[in-house]
Amino acid sequence: MSLQGKKILLGITGSIAAYKSAMLVRLLVKAGAEVRVVMTRAATDFISPLTLSTLSRHEVYTHVHDEGAWHSHVELGLWADALLVAPATAHTLARMAQGLCDDMLTAVYLSARCPVWVAPAMDLDMWQHPATQRNLRTLQADGVRIIPVGEGELASGLHGPGRMAEPEAIAAFLEAALTPQGPFAGRTVLVTAGPTHEPLDPVRFLGNRSTGKMGIALAEELARRGARVQLILGPTPLRPTHPDIEVVPVRTAEEMHAATVERFAQADAAILAAAVADYRPATVASEKIKKQGDELQLRLVRTPDIAATLGKRKKPGQVLVGFALETENERTNALGKLRRKNLDFIVLNSLRDAGAGFAHDTNKVTILSADGTEKPFPLKSKREVAADIVDELAHRLARRP
Repeated sequence: MSLQGKKILLGITGSIAAYKSAMLVRLLVKAGAEVRVVMTRAATDFISPLTLSTLSRHEVYTHVHDEGAWHSHVELGLWADALLVAPATAHTLARMAQGLCDDMLTAVYLSARCPVWVAPAMDLDMWQHPATQRNLRTLQADGVRIIPVGEGELASGLHGPGRMAEPEAIAAFLEAALTPQGPFAGRTVLVTAGPTHEPLDPVRFLGNRSTGKMGIALAEELARRGARVQLILGPTPLRPTHPDIEVVPVRTAEEMHAATVERFAQADAAILAAAVADYRPATVASEKIKKQGDELQLRLVRTPDIAATLGKRKKPGQVLVGFALETENERTNALGKLRRKNLDFIVLNSLRDAGAGFAHDTNKVTILSADGTEKPFPLKSKREVAADIVDELAHRLARRP
């Protein structure tokens, strides 16, 4: 097992399973990880901070109001490659799901930009309670990964699910996730996202309603699977949270075209999810355009076509993915775009579908491939849609050198 150089932040909560945390720290350190520990007040009743400090060779954080700790919760959240809460009690899971921030651990959780895992530990009835299962679903929707509980004799004497996974299993989960071996290991994927703004004058622009949510969700999903992600992001206040995503901010279609073309040759794949303007004003006024008369005529010129440019430059082994947002003749228009621009597959969504398109947290897509296959999907969250698209990309990359 190797976690060499990985920075693991371990949160420990008030469960009898906290005694296993000492072995977990030892295993992680032995595997080469740097481990820092955050404990809830209740956790200190089950295992001594001194024990964990000795094993991790670092100070253990317990109270957010301790001297220097208030700033530490932000620093720790930025420092870590992974946040693992083990054991995670029903109480702590509920607080995380609701976004409560009343101790050092939850403050770190809300500040963390790294992937988060939880290893639940509780009695049978607590584990099976609808509230606990609802909180777990909420956390999963937020991107938190759940390490499956074990089955057996519990502290109450009951038998069933609810035991925290064994330290060896938890360490193996982290190793598999942090040292990916799948089709994205060592791969670079270029993603475009958001709108473009084409200036009319110093205060006005031509734009669209894209928020960048879909493209950012794709970048996050790719990074979680181990890809090196370069996100060419148009003007939007949204930003990805995964620390390994390189964000290249751009404003106009020409800037997005230049940034994408510059990086495409070194990429294994590109997903063009941005809503790029097809036209821009022929001239940009140096001063604010004043209101004069009843009409204002604008002359527009074509912007560079990013998908067509990359399609012409695509090399054997590269995968190029496009998006098509249509309002009529959806399938015909999307297939035409796929063929003209030499795409490997295209993601079709329609403004006719409720909950799809710009600004929504959901989307409904159909994946159309150059080989003629079609894969329709029901309405899903954009996080789930991103996973479906990345699954398709993974399948394509696995078949290529």
